[in-house]
Amino acid sequence: MINKVVLVTGANSGIGLALCERLLGSQDAEGLHLCLACRNMRRAHAARSALLGAHPAAQVTLLQMDTSSISSVLSAARELQLRFNRLDYVYLNAGIMPNPQFDLKAFFRGLFSSSVITMFATGEGILTQKDGVTPDGLQEVFATNLFGHFLLVRELEPLICQPGQTSQLIWTSSSNARRSAFSVEDVQHRKGSEPYSSSKYASDLLSLAINTRYNKLGLYSSVICPGFVMTNLTYGILPSFPAFLWTLLMPLLWLIRVFTNTFTLTPYNGAEALVWLFNQKPERLDPRAKYHSLTSVLGHSYTQPRQMDVDLDTSQALYDKLLRLEREAKRKPIAS
Repeated sequence: MINKVVLVTGANSGIGLALCERLLGSQDAEGLHLCLACRNMRRAHAARSALLGAHPAAQVTLLQMDTSSISSVLSAARELQLRFNRLDYVYLNAGIMPNPQFDLKAFFRGLFSSSVITMFATGEGILTQKDGVTPDGLQEVFATNLFGHFLLVRELEPLICQPGQTSQLIWTSSSNARRSAFSVEDVQHRKGSEPYSSSKYASDLLSLAINTRYNKLGLYSSVICPGFVMTNLTYGILPSFPAFLWTLLMPLLWLIRVFTNTFTLTPYNGAEALVWLFNQKPERLDPRAKYHSLTSVLGHSYTQPRQMDVDLDTSQALYDKLLRLEREAKRKPIAS
């Protein structure tokens, strides 16, 4: 018997997989149906096997979906409507940071400055990215991290906006989300060098806009920050960094945790806020808050809300632009 249906995008590794592991290991796991939406099905099958190895009685299914592809998102949404009559939770977790450019000089300068904690926690001042363009003609980071998820939510309205039902959208954002990197006149960030930061700030804005429009229909949206977590995305920042140097760096990262609780470090700890929101009544949550996964010096994980730097006018302007882009995308032939 299925009591709750949970869709997780980007579920085959990192924080997404840790979330699935923690949900299946919780006291609410009975009657839980997990649907792992992944781009790479080989990795998805490996993730499912690992989850079932630890929880043989679990209900875990797979869905092929690449949020950077309009056709893939539309196809996945149709498949979900055939499989389920509702979705209780949609974790919008898939994300990329392609071709990160790491400023080594700025990094070493930052090590001996008062902003060292902020530098490690957000990458501010040391990280830029070189974005690409998808076959649909969209900026790759924008499409993967934001627009694909927006399109998915729009297509899933029959499953997440039902009379008498409450559903939750939960976005994996970042402390790297900064207003200064985002422009409502350039939502795809074609002209800038921080598409990741722009896309994450846009997800904060979009969550607020969704609450404004959809709360009356029983759909609620929240945003989390996993903290500084060692995942493939983190390792990808320094792709040529030898493994032994990461090993040498870890004691420094553990030391920094003495001064900041944002260094969650492990995917398990980073998923804390995602799991916490699973157990909350969404109508009681603050739509302007970002829920942070935090970890104490002694390794205790907890969740704390912090106000986002967002406003209704900008969130509405972004939503309207995404609606126009959606109409344009559906009018033209979709790349296969």
